[in-house]
Amino acid sequence: MNEPVVSRLEVAHGTVAEREARGRAARRVAPRSSHAAFSPSPARRSPIDVLEDQAATRVPELLPIRYGRMASSPFAFFRGAAAVMAMDLATTPTSGLTVQLCGDAHLLNFGNYNSPERHLMFDLNDFDETLPGPFEWDVKRFAASIVVACQDNGFTELDTIAVVRDAVMHYRQSMQGFASSTNLAVWYSRLEVETMLEGLKAQSAAVRAGGIKEVKRRTSKFASRDNLQAFSRLTEIVDGRPRFRSEPPLVVPIVELAGEAGAEWVTSEAERILGDYRRSLEDDRTMLVAQYSYADLARKVVGVGSVGTRAWMTLLLGRDHQDPLILQFKEANASVLEPYLGRSEHEPGRRVVAGQRLMQATSDIFLGWYRGRGLDGTDHDFYVRQLRDGKGSIDLSLLQPVGMRLYAAVCAWTLARAHARSGARVAIAAYLGKGRTFDDALTEFAVEYAAQNVRDHAELVKAIESGRIVAQPGV
Repeated sequence: MNEPVVSRLEVAHGTVAEREARGRAARRVAPRSSHAAFSPSPARRSPIDVLEDQAATRVPELLPIRYGRMASSPFAFFRGAAAVMAMDLATTPTSGLTVQLCGDAHLLNFGNYNSPERHLMFDLNDFDETLPGPFEWDVKRFAASIVVACQDNGFTELDTIAVVRDAVMHYRQSMQGFASSTNLAVWYSRLEVETMLEGLKAQSAAVRAGGIKEVKRRTSKFASRDNLQAFSRLTEIVDGRPRFRSEPPLVVPIVELAGEAGAEWVTSEAERILGDYRRSLEDDRTMLVAQYSYADLARKVVGVGSVGTRAWMTLLLGRDHQDPLILQFKEANASVLEPYLGRSEHEPGRRVVAGQRLMQATSDIFLGWYRGRGLDGTDHDFYVRQLRDGKGSIDLSLLQPVGMRLYAAVCAWTLARAHARSGARVAIAAYLGKGRTFDDALTEFAVEYAAQNVRDHAELVKAIESGRIVAQPGV
């Protein structure tokens, strides 16, 4: 009996010349121009079937919220359809040049968060689907998301093509820069939001024309989103103790979900659960978390594609009631890429954490994982992080073409840097080359795939209208 394929990173050593030769050799396997084409396979499964397969492991009463959010626009559908695109990417040529993939590298999965040094960073910020795989899969999803977002904003075809082609060029040129850098220079490379904003300020005319001024205002707002702000917003005092405020269906405290008996069970299990989670942390952070005690738990609906997965807010208290820590336990399942790239070498929660730590320049000090029995009596995997702490993404609808072009270029650099940390940067840079062959191919692919996304979105709307799918809009 054959062993199942396991997806893992393997760093190829050798001289620079040997690694460059490997990259150029990959062009014979998958010519750069071959990435341009996309046409759905005659055997392509319905996107509705794919979404319903995902629904099998999710909380049933939350699925109408997911479908309602995905149906609201083609870009919202794209955000929730990573599994659909994974199915399609598996039919396209692959370079064989492997990196740690984000797995869902669309424009709104880049954003801000606070580093342990309390600097506001800009980076990838969603790793639910992370897995080792061919670098171009992330670039293709990224490029397609740009076209879908531009179309949602009503940009002309010429403006849309200019934005996506420029973004892919920035990815390619950034990878070439990282290929000529030392390992440590790549590892220490990061983008602080203040540096990013200074760069945008230098292009003042473009800033005014493109809506980046509003981005700067929103970024300043994100910096204040911390545990104290979340505590003030999400809790209230009940019988002299802080408790999560009920806002169903988006926030439901444990006592409402499971009754008094269920809440008591969680309280009695809290120390064991936190102990299991602490074992995934480094020693100093284990000690820090040990100084907090459990106070309350609530289910919180998050995102678009993630709706229906189990996501919990856990309130911990430190020195006193004015020293809160709110952690998010978010369910982790198998990556949508695993059916095509092989199963992860890690359990789902640890897979997400390992991928995030590798791809991000710096990560949340509370980032860890946990596997345990839920209220439904079955085991689930979770990754754990702070609920907020400066997290936020921009509103893409505010951007005009020049602003979208600037923002997409920053995201492209960020994606290239995340990929460069995996170790294959020299080969990838050689594969991409200095011409615009790859840029043009990915632009063509992105336009074609955006058209497929429109058709898939229409199929979801039709399924809702027919009654096959129940959707709850506006939630």
